[in-house]
Amino acid sequence: MEKVAIVTGASRGIGREIAKQLAKSNIKVIANYNHSEKEAIELKEELKKENIIIDIVKSDIANREEAKKLIQFTLNKYHKIDILINNAGVSEYKLFTEETDEDWNKVINTNLYSAFVMSQEVVPNMVQNKEGCIINISSIWGIVGASLEVLYSISKAGINGMTKALAKELGPSNIRVNAIAPGIIDTKMNHKFLQEELEQIKEEIPLERIGQVEDIAKCVKWLIEDDYTTGQIISINGGWVIT
Repeated sequence: MEKVAIVTGASRGIGREIAKQLAKSNIKVIANYNHSEKEAIELKEELKKENIIIDIVKSDIANREEAKKLIQFTLNKYHKIDILINNAGVSEYKLFTEETDEDWNKVINTNLYSAFVMSQEVVPNMVQNKEGCIINISSIWGIVGASLEVLYSISKAGINGMTKALAKELGPSNIRVNAIAPGIIDTKMNHKFLQEELEQIKEEIPLERIGQVEDIAKCVKWLIEDDYTTGQIISINGGWVIT
């Protein structure tokens, strides 16, 4: 029987590539988006040309009621959820002293609370089926922290802590929980860097290149297929940070 996956924040960047690669692997994909409807429709149409059908569902998953509706849509259509990819995220790039309560709410709710809510709402079905795979997309900054990205670093460190704790709690139910902590990846989120800054970063990376969304999607596919890895924070950063 084909597996069923929800991918949050699937209309752009890393989430988009994950949704594409899973769909091409004969997994039924529910691609969630919130604001980027145009990009979500383009993703669906792109895959349709290859005779691959995915569902695109608009939900603000930082709102529990909307998260519940997304999960209920999936269960009504496919009757199970095998895989949850918590990818939705935003960043704020500013001095710590300039961060506001509004910034806190936006970053923490989008990056951390949404992953908490989605996981909490999906787990009962996985426990019932005695099988499941949750993959959280974290960040290298959740491990080592980043100047001018304190809120983002906090949210991703929280993701890492949740991943480890939840893996221990859900292991007896045969549910694996892991996180991927990318380094700098060529996405819109990192277009804030000037070309000179990117070249400087490349010089600091042993593999001498900026990561691509495909690098993360390949790891997601491996974590889905592997059945003995749980509670891990896998940092894909070209050797930029080795811990």
